[in-house]
Amino acid sequence: MRNTTRSLRGMVTSPHHLASQAGLAVLREGGTAIEAAVASAAALAVVYPHMNSIGGDSFWLLHAPGRAPVAIEGCGRAAMAANLSAYRGLDAIPWRGKLAANTVAGTISGWEEALVLNREWGGALGLERLLADAVAYAREGVPVGGGLARTIAAKVDELRECCGFAAVFLPDGTPPAVGQVLKQPALAETLERLGRDGLEGFYRGSLSAAILEDLRACGTLLSAEDLAGHRAARREALWVDLKVGRVFNFPPPTQGLASLLILAIFEQLGITEADGFAHVHGLVEATKRAFAMRDAEVGDPEYMTIDPQELLGDRQRLAAWANEIASFQAGPWQREPGGGDTVWFGAIDAEGRAASVIQSTYFEFGSGIVLPQTGIIWQNRGASFRLAQDGWNALRPGRKPFHTLNPALAHLRDGRVMVYGTMGGDGQPQTQAAIFSRYAMFGQELQQAVSAPRWLLGRTWGDASTSLKLEPRLGLLEELSAVGHQVEIVADYSDVMGHAGALVWHPNCVLEGAADPRSDGVVAGW
Repeated sequence: MRNTTRSLRGMVTSPHHLASQAGLAVLREGGTAIEAAVASAAALAVVYPHMNSIGGDSFWLLHAPGRAPVAIEGCGRAAMAANLSAYRGLDAIPWRGKLAANTVAGTISGWEEALVLNREWGGALGLERLLADAVAYAREGVPVGGGLARTIAAKVDELRECCGFAAVFLPDGTPPAVGQVLKQPALAETLERLGRDGLEGFYRGSLSAAILEDLRACGTLLSAEDLAGHRAARREALWVDLKVGRVFNFPPPTQGLASLLILAIFEQLGITEADGFAHVHGLVEATKRAFAMRDAEVGDPEYMTIDPQELLGDRQRLAAWANEIASFQAGPWQREPGGGDTVWFGAIDAEGRAASVIQSTYFEFGSGIVLPQTGIIWQNRGASFRLAQDGWNALRPGRKPFHTLNPALAHLRDGRVMVYGTMGGDGQPQTQAAIFSRYAMFGQELQQAVSAPRWLLGRTWGDASTSLKLEPRLGLLEELSAVGHQVEIVADYSDVMGHAGALVWHPNCVLEGAADPRSDGVVAGW
């Protein structure tokens, strides 16, 4: 896409065109932004299975005019049997297989809690209608896209032996080709059952019994008590005030604090122009400081010792971090790489209500386990726990894992409302900062802000190195290398840079939208 999409009555953006259209269809029937987001979320779980699943986690930031944003946390805790003795003899939790599937899947609970709020918004569409497109895509099939085909081919050796994976994604024993039709009949039945019987059945009821039977057969640590005890939670969104407005993000256990810190530190630098050396260098150096804080402090809030909102309001500390940044010298960068994959999607309805949503299975296809009876891909988010007695993100029964997931939302001072986000592990806060600074601080067109060449410090989805990666269109290789950045050139429009999107509501009710040309997505508006 080259131009910003505009409309008046509603808009959806997502990293897959079928999911965007599913959300738009709901808006055209009078649905709310929440209802459109649920329809898109369900479709994405079918058509973009390498990036997300109903067996993962979800986080929501929801806006209604005149009200404070609502944050909904659909985050599963570690199984009660997930203790150090369960991993005896191992140095780390495996990334794939039965021991990786050690946390409850919170995605469906996030949908459920969002739909509770939706009743306050006057939403009236039934759950069966919201899931109808996803059911059809799962039952009748969808053509395999390039990203899905490449991912299965690249990961087939580590996923082939995972419980249930080959039966769904290697139907003839080999990775599917682009354009081959992928059908998921067991998942279709599961989604249809959820629509008919209600979302609570995922955790408590006959559907949960089938899920649990599969989880046991696949050898995971999860129990009936783990599922039955899970609930989504409403949280207060984190925020920081900038010159252009108030920016919101998700509180711990996500890295939303890091996303806001990057913008707050960067603003102190006084940079006034997009995409030059000062812009990229400034955001990269702000990222180093934000990530140092994140890696030391952010995790399950029950185990944290700092107040994230208090930190964001500490102007002296923010200024001190900014003062550490040298205009023509890269700071040190030594850290272990992060990881993960995700989908971000957003919706705005005719009333100006907005949803910024992210859901994920952590790695591509999560644990690799596909539950045979229900077709659910189960996440491996708990593989990020450390096998340690104590300290940051140490494994504990019932503990929430650290999440890279963080949906963003902004109230700009001129009345605009912006929702935006991306997939991509460490890349999420950086891409958010690139898009927000380009659009809100420097006045770029919304689609240009998403399509323009990007950079990434560290590791993201599908990548292993921790260098400063540049798309060559950015053209800053020599300048950044000269001041000490370890620069690596990747392909233009690389998946490494994530699949981003953004929507903006204007006070005159005009809607703007952008989708990432690096993804299979579109903006759908009317």
